[in-house]
Amino acid sequence: MTGLADQAWFRDPALGRILALLSADGGEGRVVGGAVRNSLMGLPVNDVDIATTLRPEAVMERAAAAGIKAVPTGLEHGTVTLVIDGKPFEVTTLRTDVETDGRHAKVAFSTDWRADAERRDLTINALYADAEGEVVDLVGGLADIETRNIRFIGDAARRIAEDHLRILRFFRFFAYYGSGRPDAEGLKACSAARSKLTTLSAERVWSELRKLLGAGDPGRALLWMRQVAVLTEILPESERWGIDAIPSLITTEKALGWTPDPLLRLAAIVPPDAARMEALAARLKLSNAEAAYLKAWAMAAPVNDDMSSAAFERLLYRNGADGITTRLKLALAVARGKAESDFDEMARSARLIKLLDRAMEWKKPQFPLNGGDVISAGIASGPRVGELLAGLENQWVEENFVSDRAALLARLQERVQ
Repeated sequence: MTGLADQAWFRDPALGRILALLSADGGEGRVVGGAVRNSLMGLPVNDVDIATTLRPEAVMERAAAAGIKAVPTGLEHGTVTLVIDGKPFEVTTLRTDVETDGRHAKVAFSTDWRADAERRDLTINALYADAEGEVVDLVGGLADIETRNIRFIGDAARRIAEDHLRILRFFRFFAYYGSGRPDAEGLKACSAARSKLTTLSAERVWSELRKLLGAGDPGRALLWMRQVAVLTEILPESERWGIDAIPSLITTEKALGWTPDPLLRLAAIVPPDAARMEALAARLKLSNAEAAYLKAWAMAAPVNDDMSSAAFERLLYRNGADGITTRLKLALAVARGKAESDFDEMARSARLIKLLDRAMEWKKPQFPLNGGDVISAGIASGPRVGELLAGLENQWVEENFVSDRAALLARLQERVQ
């Protein structure tokens, strides 16, 4: 049998204490899901989730008797969070689905490990490790981990009908853990049910898409999503723009040490159109910061890679560095993708890197005057104040920010006389 007893995370005394607590007096607790999957794949383990035959009330009673803090984080779904030395462990009672509608599930508590495994989504997510660290596989997950095959448990169409979000989870897990071609039955089922994605909340859809875009290399997953029209269903803006820029962007990220950025990757597959980005942000209910990122990128002025330093400084001042930085990163990825066979693109890449470095280090100069200065010069409050201030600021920018406060005040006096 396959065991995890030698894994450092499994030897955590806190985890051992919880498993012993749950597995005493006729009960049983097993680690489930991501911790088991990642260990078997040689990947880091972050969160440790536990499944148990005990009902949530019994879990809380045992925890209280043992002096362990118990938080009822989801009693209706059987989940209690046990906290030891500030470290949380989610403990969930085994369940079976009583009723599903593609968005929500009504569950019943169970003591049947196989039934609990078979209600989960993917085989690699339904592996358990018992209190001794032995891996329990009831759905063929070990073989799929060996081949890095992302496969629904049982009938793919039925799993998707239980929760339509599983369409996106299928591709997200393929992006992180899959190899080769996605499971044919899974692809077919995802394509057939893709219209059901519109029944899900925008928050759930964007959360999954953001996670997928944050994978080390989401390119293959995006390609297959486009092939079966799932990508168009959730991101119609990508239909004509395409995903061709993704491979060179991923290569550039790795070569230059950039941290994977879901929003940069999103920008690579949608058009730089401010109105459409505003509509996209509203539809997917992006956060204010995310929406601002896309807006800044879409509205940023194009960058001429051979522009002078002074002209680039003016461009940054008038557009802000954020949108310009995104444009430069995407342009650099395209240029580097062509550089191997094009000397001009190689030279362009070098120029873009210099501009990008400057944009990322740039600090916006502070215009030395304000409205109070204009009023002190004898101009009454009103539109004229803003007009004078804007004119002076524009001249200051065109002169590359060299005039100091005294020079600008003198210039202001000349204009108000």
